[in-house]
Amino acid sequence: MDKYLKTLELDKILEMLAELTSNEETRRMALAIRPDTDLAAVRRECLKTSQAFSLSVQFGTPPFSNFKDICSSAARAKSGAVISLRDLMDIAAMLRQIKSLADWYDHCEGVETELDYLFSRLMPNDWLLEKLERSIISETEISDAASPELAAIRRKINRAGMQLRETLDKMIRNKTTQQYLQESTVTIRDGRFVLPVKSEYRGQVAGLIHDTSATGQTIFIEPMAIVEANNDIRLLEGKEQEEIERIIRELCGNCGEYADILCENYRICTELNLYFAKSNLAAKLNCSLPEITDDGSMHLKKARHPLIDRKKAVPVELSLGEDYQTLIITGPNTGGKTVALKTAGLLSAMTMCGLLIPVADGSRISVFRHILADIGDSQSIEQNLSTFSSHTNKVIEILDTADENSLVLLDELGSGTDPVEGAALAVSIIRRLMSSGAKIMVTTHYQELKVFAIDSEGVENASCEFDIETLRPTYRLIVGSPGISNAFAISESLGMPKDIIEDAKARVSDANIRLEDVIGKLDAARIELERQKEDISRLRAEAAAHEEAVRREKEELERFKADELEKARQRAMTIIEQTKAESNELLDELDRLRKEKDKKDFSENVSGMKSRTKQSFNKMYDTANPVAKQDPNADYKLPRKLRRGDTVYVVDLQRKGIISGDPDGSEFVYVQMGVMKTKMNISRLRLEEPDKVTYSGKPAKPARKMNKVGVKAERRGKMELDIRGCACDDGVYQLDQFIDQAVMSNISTIYIIHGKGTGLLRKAVQQRLKTHPSIKSFRLGVYGEGEDGVTVAELK
Repeated sequence: MDKYLKTLELDKILEMLAELTSNEETRRMALAIRPDTDLAAVRRECLKTSQAFSLSVQFGTPPFSNFKDICSSAARAKSGAVISLRDLMDIAAMLRQIKSLADWYDHCEGVETELDYLFSRLMPNDWLLEKLERSIISETEISDAASPELAAIRRKINRAGMQLRETLDKMIRNKTTQQYLQESTVTIRDGRFVLPVKSEYRGQVAGLIHDTSATGQTIFIEPMAIVEANNDIRLLEGKEQEEIERIIRELCGNCGEYADILCENYRICTELNLYFAKSNLAAKLNCSLPEITDDGSMHLKKARHPLIDRKKAVPVELSLGEDYQTLIITGPNTGGKTVALKTAGLLSAMTMCGLLIPVADGSRISVFRHILADIGDSQSIEQNLSTFSSHTNKVIEILDTADENSLVLLDELGSGTDPVEGAALAVSIIRRLMSSGAKIMVTTHYQELKVFAIDSEGVENASCEFDIETLRPTYRLIVGSPGISNAFAISESLGMPKDIIEDAKARVSDANIRLEDVIGKLDAARIELERQKEDISRLRAEAAAHEEAVRREKEELERFKADELEKARQRAMTIIEQTKAESNELLDELDRLRKEKDKKDFSENVSGMKSRTKQSFNKMYDTANPVAKQDPNADYKLPRKLRRGDTVYVVDLQRKGIISGDPDGSEFVYVQMGVMKTKMNISRLRLEEPDKVTYSGKPAKPARKMNKVGVKAERRGKMELDIRGCACDDGVYQLDQFIDQAVMSNISTIYIIHGKGTGLLRKAVQQRLKTHPSIKSFRLGVYGEGEDGVTVAELK
C-alpha cells in the first residue's frame, strides 16, 4: 500500500509525528508506522493515543529527553567488558528518564488507562543513578567523590605538586639561577616539572635533561633537587589511574547487573514516547477519537484535511457506505473535490495507524483492508505514458485488487480522452467496482456520471458548493446534490471575451443546458431550504433559551415562596406564643379578682376588667393576623351598618368574605372567607353592594391572589396541664411539650394536674421535673391548689 499511502500524503503526517518525538529510536518507529487492518488492534492503539491525550490534558505531558540506545553498551557491561565513560553517562541519562516517567506516573493515581501496563514495568534504580552521577563528571573525568581512596590520592598529588612548585619558585627567584634561565617560568615535559635553561648554561644547572627547544637555544632540565618529588608525583598518578580503572570496572559491573532491566525499560520509554508524540500531534491538529468499525461505512463530521491550516480549512461532512456505496463528487475546478477525496482516504489511513483524526465528536470511520487511490497527474515521459495511459494502468491495478473491504478513491475518472468515451468508460469502471463490494468516491465533470448517480441505486451525487454571486468556491461539500462546473461564469470573471462565452453557450446541446438549468434550480432550492433550516434552528434555540429562562424563574419563585412561607410560619408561631402569654395574664388577673370578690370595689374592678379584657382580646385578634394593612382609600366610611350575610371586601387581604355573625355593636365582626372564619376590625372592610360596585365607585375587578399567610392565634386557658388518666410515658411526653410552650411564653409558674390515684403518674412527673433543664424548682400543691393531686413548678 506504500504508493497509495504516499499519494494520500500519509508520509507527511508521519514526518509531523516524528518531529514530536524526543529520540532517534522513537523517530524511526514513527516513520515506520503502517496502517493495521485488524479492527481490535486499531481500536486498542487509538484508545491508547486518546488516553495519552487525556493524561496530558489532566496532568501535563510527561518529560522526555533525548536518551540514547543503551542496549548494546549494557549488554557489553553484562558480559564483563569495560565500557567508556560516554556509555556510562548515556546509561545515567536513561536512568534519569526512567525515574522522571515513574515519578510523573505516581501523580496520576486513580486514573486507569491502557498505558498502565507500560508504566507499571518501569523499574527506577535510584542507587545506581546516584552512584553514576556522583562518580562521573565528563567523558574524560572521574569525580573525587567516586571513592575515598581516589580523593586521598588526589589530595596527596596536589600537596606534592604545591611543595614542588614552591621549591622551583625559590630557584627561579634566586638571582644566580635567574641568569641561567631563558624565562622565569616552570613548564612540564613528559609529566615532570622542568626549568627552561639557556643552552650555554646547561652545565651550570645540575639535573636531568628532558627536552630541547626547536631552535636548540633552550634546554629543559629537571633540577636534581626536585627529581625525587617528581618521582613521588608520578607514583601517585599511577595509583590514581589504577583507582580510576577500578572505579570504572565497578560501575560497569553495576550496570551489567541491571542490563536486562535497562534494555527493557529503554524499549518501554521509546514506546511511551511514541504514544505521547501521537497525543501531541492530536493536540496540534485538534483531533478526536471517532467510533471505529470494520463494516466499510464512514460518517465524518466537520472533517478537515490535516495538512491544511485549520484556520483556513473548511470542514466538510462526509458519509459513505451507509445509504449508498458510491459517492460521485462534481463541481468547479479548485472547488475542493480532490481535497475531499484525500481527506476521506488520509483520515482512514491515520486511524488505521493508531492516530486520532481532525473530526468532530460523533464521527465514525471504518478499517479497510485496502485503500486504493488514483489522484493527480501521473504522466511519465520516461515510460512513454500519457496522462490517460497512466491513469488507466492504475485503474486496472485497482480493479484487480479491490474487494468488499476496500476504499477506492478516483480523481477525474475517465479524463484525458474523448469525453463521450471517457464518460462511458467511467460508468463501466464504477459498475465493476460496485459489483466487487468496494466503497467508492469519484470526482468528475462529466454530465453522464451525474445522471448515472441519479438513476442508479447505491450511488449518490455530491457537489462542492460555488457562490455564483462572488464567483468563488465555498469549499463546502453538499451531499445529495450534483454540482455544475461553472466554466462559463469562471472564464467570464477571468476576462474571457463575452462573444466567445456566448458562442460557446450556443454550442452546448439543449440536453446539457436543460440539465444544468435543473441542477441550478435544485441548488437554489437547496440554499433556500438551508436558510430556512438555519432560521428554524435559531428559533428553536431561542425558544429553548426562553423555556430555560422561564424554568429558572419558576424555580426562583418556588424558592422565594418556600422562604416566605417559612418566615410566615415562624412569625405565626411567635404571635401564637405572645397571644397565649397575654391570655394567661388576663386569666391570672381574673383569678386575682376572684380572690378579692369580698372587697367593696369589686364591682368596679370587674367592670374595668371586662373592658380591659375586651380591648386585650381585640388587640390579640389584630396581632394574630400578620398581614400588613393596605388601605387605598383611608377615609372610606361604610354606607350603612353591616348585617349578617353581607358581602365585604377585605382590603389588606384583597379577598372577599361574608359577614358570618350579627355585629355586636363594637368595631369587630366575624368574616367567613372560604373555610376560614376570623374576627376583623370593620376598618379593614369595604361593603360590596349588589350591583358589584366597589367602595371606590369603580366596577369590581377580580381580586388578585396573593401568597400571604394569615395566622389565627390559638387561645388557651391558664398555664395548667391536665394529664389525669394518662399513662406515665404519655403524661411525661405532654409535660415536655407544655414546658417548652411555657418557656416560649415567658411564664414563670406552671401547674401540672396529675391527680392522686396510685401516685405513679405523680412520681413520673416529679422525676422528669428533677432532670429538666428549664425547671428551677417544684412542689406539691397546697390547700386550694389541689394538694397532692397537683405539682407546682417554677421555671428558670
